[in-house]
Amino acid sequence: MTAGGYCNREVVVTDPDTPVAEVAKLMRSHHVGSIVVTEKKDGNIIPIGILTDRDIVVEVIARDVLLESVLAKDAMSREVITVTEDTTLLDSLELMKTKGVRRLPVINSAGGLEGLLSADDAIELLSEAMNDLVILVKQETRLEQNLHP
Repeated sequence: MTAGGYCNREVVVTDPDTPVAEVAKLMRSHHVGSIVVTEKKDGNIIPIGILTDRDIVVEVIARDVLLESVLAKDAMSREVITVTEDTTLLDSLELMKTKGVRRLPVINSAGGLEGLLSADDAIELLSEAMNDLVILVKQETRLEQNLHP
């Protein structure tokens, strides 16, 4: 189970000079709570920041700053914590916990964006796995009861 195997490959991205009001519209139209801010470098799309709906509310709206005057690069989280495609899911979750982030851009060996792994996606995946284990245990119990009444 690797980050590359379970990340969302359909990542909504924007460039650093996109107005925050436009970013908010992108979030709404794509039904996402975050946008990866990227720049092109040597043919790769490199993540340079993440802008969340919470960033917009806390850093822009709550400070009474006009949305039209703020660009993505002004409000984004600049410390981008990334993982490579071959990073294990458990190591990725540990990194999220250690760094206090809910989203990790997944990058290739050249630093190019390949996907986004979110805590919510991991919760869904792990919940499904736990459910499968519960079903397995129930089936095993039924089988045993049928074999040894």
